[in-house]
Amino acid sequence: MRLIYILALMLLPTLAFSQEEEAFYIEFNDISLQDAIAEIEDIYDVLFSFKDDYIKGKRVSLSREKRTLSEVLSELQALTNLYYQLVEKRYIIVSVFGRTNIATETLDKVVVKSYIAKGIEKNSDGSYKLYPSRLGILPGLIEPDVLESIQLLPGVLSPNETATGFFVRGGYADQNRVLWDGINIYHKGHLFGMISPLNPNVASEISFINKGTHARYGERLSSVIDINSKTTISNDIRAELGVNGVNADAVLELPIVDDKLSLQASLRHSYTNVLETFTFDQLADKVFESTKISQNENGDNDFSFFDYNVKLNYTPNASNSIYLSIINIDNRLDYNSNESETNRDFNDILTIRNTGYGVGWNVIWNDKLRQSTKAFFSDYAFNYNFITSENDTQVSDFEKRNTIFDSGISTELNYKASEQFNYDLGYQYTLKDVAYAFINTTDLSFILDAEQQIVQTHSAYANIDYKNPKLFDLSLGLRSTYFQELDAVRFEPRLLIFKEVNERLKLQASGEIKNQIINEIDETVFSDLSLENRVWRLANGNNSPIINSKHASLGFIYAVGGISFDADVYYKRLENVSALSLGFLNPESIGFNIGDQNIFGADVFLKKQFDGFNSWISYSYNRARSQFNNLNNGNSFKSKSNITHAVSTALSYKLNGFQVALGWKWQTGRPFTIAEEGNDGIEFNDGVNTGQLPVYHRLDLSSTYSFKMSKQNKLRGKVGISVRNLYNRNNLISREYRGNNSLDDPVELIERFSIGITPNFMFRLYW
Repeated sequence: MRLIYILALMLLPTLAFSQEEEAFYIEFNDISLQDAIAEIEDIYDVLFSFKDDYIKGKRVSLSREKRTLSEVLSELQALTNLYYQLVEKRYIIVSVFGRTNIATETLDKVVVKSYIAKGIEKNSDGSYKLYPSRLGILPGLIEPDVLESIQLLPGVLSPNETATGFFVRGGYADQNRVLWDGINIYHKGHLFGMISPLNPNVASEISFINKGTHARYGERLSSVIDINSKTTISNDIRAELGVNGVNADAVLELPIVDDKLSLQASLRHSYTNVLETFTFDQLADKVFESTKISQNENGDNDFSFFDYNVKLNYTPNASNSIYLSIINIDNRLDYNSNESETNRDFNDILTIRNTGYGVGWNVIWNDKLRQSTKAFFSDYAFNYNFITSENDTQVSDFEKRNTIFDSGISTELNYKASEQFNYDLGYQYTLKDVAYAFINTTDLSFILDAEQQIVQTHSAYANIDYKNPKLFDLSLGLRSTYFQELDAVRFEPRLLIFKEVNERLKLQASGEIKNQIINEIDETVFSDLSLENRVWRLANGNNSPIINSKHASLGFIYAVGGISFDADVYYKRLENVSALSLGFLNPESIGFNIGDQNIFGADVFLKKQFDGFNSWISYSYNRARSQFNNLNNGNSFKSKSNITHAVSTALSYKLNGFQVALGWKWQTGRPFTIAEEGNDGIEFNDGVNTGQLPVYHRLDLSSTYSFKMSKQNKLRGKVGISVRNLYNRNNLISREYRGNNSLDDPVELIERFSIGITPNFMFRLYW
């Protein structure tokens, strides 16, 4: 059990520790305070709680000698001018001297620290916390990427090898909700999902929730990735510059008014329009595979991406804090080709943008009552044009659009009645305006397919937390939502039970009901470029109903002697899932079908730390089956998210500033629909998803080295190298069919393969 307090501070002259303490040899040679804390945690079996801003930039040195925990903390206090408070003989709260306002907040108990690496923790409520600034090395990654790191957790798989297109416990990728400072993010990632849309060097704290979800979270069925950039006031100028094999970025923290107002900003931009590295070529080969870009050697492809975010933090007094956050994610592609025989020119123009604005106000009314109020606006726009010109005169223009205007406001009251009881009560209002359109222009414009839908939602929720170490911890929540345009009400109860049997064994059970009104569908008109062939749409109460999910899980955690064993079994039932019946699969039923999905699975995780090494292995079992009245003769079949067995293992080592990690992934292939060559072309005679792709496996390597540029200043550096798919395995990751939903058009088989061997590098400067 771990009790975390976030406090703004205490002023006490001395620390009171137990008189009988074991002493260990310990030595620090000009290392960061963050690394020193990690070593202390391992040696003395304690857990620290701190804000990253308190320890950032601090370095410590201690000569080698035997010390008790009290002695170590006393020396750290003198070296760092920080206060270290020991709670329950194991939990250490780090705070700053000189603050007079004392505000404590009891957060979730951490049951497994350094879950797959330093900076990743598992809480008693089943959620994971990720801290990028503390994150240890992970195989294949040289930067602390949030979304890529999540994919290494049990039950999370990305069969298409994209940053955001991962399945959580058998749920589809569009069932994962990504929040940045309270702003909904819809962008799938740079380079069509291959690179995370979020700068990995900015976020300060991430919550990943795949079960036992708090009642404040709605909208999606599978998971929540709640990302909060830095909320503390910076009193020092800090900057970072970095470059890797695809892009360069800069991060800045700038104080404006001491202890009152500060700004943080970041900018990341690709340089592929100037220099195409081998890293980019490998990523591009995978992305543009089976498209005209890979098939036409005479084409000219101009591709670029950038993102930025700016955040103002304002703390007028000890009881109030306000933030303003802006984020922008942008991708652009301009592809030109020609046919010399017909003197025709073709131009594909594709832009994908997600801009978001968020504002928040947190107030402490008294020692027991707090309030958090937020408002956000998210603007997502997808635009694709395929322009055909003849003799320099435009003759046609095929256009595809997908837009989302998502806005909302919420407020939540938190009342801490006692050490045992904590109450949350909140209200949320959101408005979603979602549209897509496919327009073909020759002499006249005509709409091939279009839809627009607006849904306003009003949600009220309450959550009660009961904590009793002698009995159990209980979280009970209820969320009630009214979908105004659909005239529908949904109730979503949430339950989580945590029982600490003893110091080694913890038990956990959870159950929840969720509803979702926005999802992605395969487009009904296939574009010529064949990139991003999915569009967002809202529930309309007809062929796109509200999707419902019921999810229950049961598991335990056992930890002893540096070994942690985590096991969990779960069952999900999804109702009102939409599937597009393509004409070439079922000519008599072209359109949307409504059905159900049943998922049963188990996740197992084993970790061992020893002598600077960190090793772990995870196994996931997943059985996901779907059933639709008009597909497969009404019989159930494997869902496209069904990956029956998946194994992931890694070994990492750290020595001073050097880190290295090696990891291997293995999983059974995804299901696909078997097709045969017939007299009239490709025929489908065996039903949906009756075949299975070959086994997938991949070996990844990464290594980094951190160093100080000079003893006279704070300038530091970090270099790194990684290799994905080290033995260049050619994995077949999907087998799909492309057509135009017409019996007269041919059906084309599309096979996509995994990324080949892909080295990457990184160099960063900090000051």
